[in-house]
Amino acid sequence: MASSASDTPDAGRPRNRRKRWIRNGIALAVIGVVAWFFGRTLAANWDSLQEQDLSLGWWALGATVLFVVAVAVSGSMWGSLLHRLTGTRISQAEAIQAHYRAWLLKYIPGQVGFVMSKVVWGKARGLSRFKVLLSVVYENAFLLLGSTVPMIAILLLARGGAGDVSGTVWIALAAMVPLAAAMHPAVLSRVMTVLGKRTLGRAVPSSELLSTRTALTYQVGFLIPRVINGVGVVIIAVALADAAPESWIPLAAAYAIAGAVGIMAVFVPSGLGVRESVFVLFAAPYLGADMAILVSLVARVLATFADVLIAAIYLGLAGVARRRAGSTGSLPPKENS
Repeated sequence: MASSASDTPDAGRPRNRRKRWIRNGIALAVIGVVAWFFGRTLAANWDSLQEQDLSLGWWALGATVLFVVAVAVSGSMWGSLLHRLTGTRISQAEAIQAHYRAWLLKYIPGQVGFVMSKVVWGKARGLSRFKVLLSVVYENAFLLLGSTVPMIAILLLARGGAGDVSGTVWIALAAMVPLAAAMHPAVLSRVMTVLGKRTLGRAVPSSELLSTRTALTYQVGFLIPRVINGVGVVIIAVALADAAPESWIPLAAAYAIAGAVGIMAVFVPSGLGVRESVFVLFAAPYLGADMAILVSLVARVLATFADVLIAAIYLGLAGVARRRAGSTGSLPPKENS
């Protein structure tokens, strides 16, 4: 019995292409609206911004160091996750070095450089290409869930909750409930399917998924870099805008959401401009529009300085690794793919 034209692989391509165009069109529209808001707010507060004293103090160094440390912690967590998936021991220094190199390629739109850097490193290390890619899928899943689900809950609850420090702390703790729910196998499997098709080109087999308890443990671990980044931006907000203590947790949440949206804006290198726009949108109620813009721009500058430090640390770690390999003459152990 002859198959119909609709059963052929080529028949679904126009439909998939239309879906991709619609999805990309929606993403571009959202980015455009956010950019319009940011530009409008920037223009309205330009005179006020010019009057601000932008002299950098100790707080700038402290925030920059925290941004560097956050990336290192992410690398350490990724190394632990990769060890769990492959069974191969990977030292923290080695994982951080590989993560730093991938991080420096984030300015290539679409995270292509970030992903391929880890794949190339894994191949040289003798690791399964699939397992390395799977670790990146999990890493992105934990990053996106941790930067959106509890952070949105924090901002929603904070707007209608108590306006004091203890109140915002309880709000932050309450926001962990929806995050725990997101670790349910049905929810996490759906997230992994979407990210897996984008990174692996196919869905992640259910047999390769982490258990709920293990996934929740790693999700909590991947929250630590978000908290460190949040502390960094709060330091900037206190130094520049004298942010009130009860605004600290919502501001950290706003910065985490902005970072996640910047990553999802695959058309823009490192979410340039998108992250700042989203942060202003959520931080303006706590800082005022003009100071929210100032904090977002300074945070971007210091994050760029942090990337320069990360590059220097990476080169140092790579040099140490080469000297160590040369002195011992040994090669890293390999894993069967």
